Amino acid sequence: MELKNSAIDYHIIPKPLKINIGTGKFLVDENTIIVASKRLKNEGELLASMLSSASGKTINYTSKGKGNIILELNNSINNDEGYKLQITYNNITITGKNAKGIFYGIQTLRQLLPARTESESINELTIPAVYIEDSPRFKYRGMHLDVARHFFPVDFIKKYIDLIALHKMNTFHWHLTEDQGWRIEIKKYPKLTTIGAWRNGTIVGRLPGTSNDQKKYGGFYTHEDIKDIVAYATAKHVTVIPEIELPGHSSAAIAAYPYLSCFPKEPTKVTKNMGSEKGKQIQETGTPKIVQETWGVFPDVYCSGKEETFLFLQNVLDEVIQLFPSTYIHIGGDECPKTNWKRCANCQKRIKTEGLHDEHELQSYFITRIERYLNSKGRNIIGWDEILEGGLAPNATVMSWRGTKGGIEAAKQKHHVIMTPGHSCYFDYYQVKSPEEKAKEPLAIGGNTTVANVYSYDPIPIELSKDEQKYILGAQGNVWTEYMKTFNYVEYMILPRMAALSEVVWSSKNNKNWEDFTNRLNSLKDHYDALGVNYAKHVFEIEKDTLINK
Repeated sequence: MELKNSAIDYHIIPKPLKINIGTGKFLVDENTIIVASKRLKNEGELLASMLSSASGKTINYTSKGKGNIILELNNSINNDEGYKLQITYNNITITGKNAKGIFYGIQTLRQLLPARTESESINELTIPAVYIEDSPRFKYRGMHLDVARHFFPVDFIKKYIDLIALHKMNTFHWHLTEDQGWRIEIKKYPKLTTIGAWRNGTIVGRLPGTSNDQKKYGGFYTHEDIKDIVAYATAKHVTVIPEIELPGHSSAAIAAYPYLSCFPKEPTKVTKNMGSEKGKQIQETGTPKIVQETWGVFPDVYCSGKEETFLFLQNVLDEVIQLFPSTYIHIGGDECPKTNWKRCANCQKRIKTEGLHDEHELQSYFITRIERYLNSKGRNIIGWDEILEGGLAPNATVMSWRGTKGGIEAAKQKHHVIMTPGHSCYFDYYQVKSPEEKAKEPLAIGGNTTVANVYSYDPIPIELSKDEQKYILGAQGNVWTEYMKTFNYVEYMILPRMAALSEVVWSSKNNKNWEDFTNRLNSLKDHYDALGVNYAKHVFEIEKDTLINK
């Protein structure tokens, strides 16, 4: 007799494009063998490890002979990340155009396993029969993490990448430099990490703060750390895009090398009564520049009038390029005050020499010059939507964060766009709405972005024509960590909102349904529990009218 399967057996996020439920189950036992070509060795070994752990039996991968789980490549699949998954009672086949598609088929198979297999084995492990055809709606499906406000160890970065892969997302945007800390080793400039990676205290409470904790804080990633993380991400088909912030948010670099400032001898401005005693002592003994200890936007930015600034950044980017194989390098470009440039003789000379109209065009000059350098090295830039000001660099991709206006403008100019608007994609906002509900949550930066806000978002603005829509590459969840001190809290803030975004960027628009999603989300949270990751459990109570608990 064939075993009947229930709908709950097929709770998959993001929802596949096409799913036909079958009857019967595939039994994983001592006779299970995975066969795939050597080109798919990474995926074959990954699946073997997953099923061995889930079943408590040794499941082997081989590139020769016969087996009952087949991974195979097929050029007839249109989408580079698409796959077909067929499970019957006696075999499993995962087909993809390339290894990426095979990998995403394995992630779907993972969600078809009982959730508890994430942490324990099941003696008679079965997988429900099904036929799935699937491919993503968008090419760019990203998650961002700021490690400059608060630093996170290599092990957690890998765990973050695991979560990206579980949700079929493909990009990790790694925000590595800021006013409050420089987190990447640059061998040519050692002071970036001996000085720039450490602040002498951090404000307590929400900006402007109630006090300073007076504790030295920091850390950085060595070249070896970064190579390890990039290799780990590559095996999970996650591209790591580094962000080297410029020309603003550069206080940490300036603390290390003051000549990068328009005014090297002017002291770093510290929020009144919020600086550390150590920082104050350093400034009083003749070192005017220090790493920022509070949050916000600061006027001390890279001097655009000095050639030494561009030489420094080119040398930094040379090392970054060696560490990160990604086509894209994110160069920031946001929140750059122009006050110092307006009173800087070097910057004003640059405006005159280059025939620029004002400081906004000076920023465009700065971004374009960096872009030309990176283009000469075979790389392209991404910048926050402020890079539109003064004229957009020729080949730049715009990350639209201040709502959707910047993305719309860039797409109309035929530039690629990644949508990251605060109302739907900022996971440092509160996950709930009312003051009473917010009181149940730890400190957040403000505003609110609920799971429903995320799920209802469509990255394609209605203002764009069909031809202009093709410039929207996808969307990304942003995680700014001013108020996230621990990796446990980062997990809490991204989950389950990350699950909602994964469906936004992967699933067909016609396939989305809120009630259906919330039912499937309740199954996915069982996987979260088994994995031991933290998530906002109270969201399921607060939104109980829409997040239907089992």
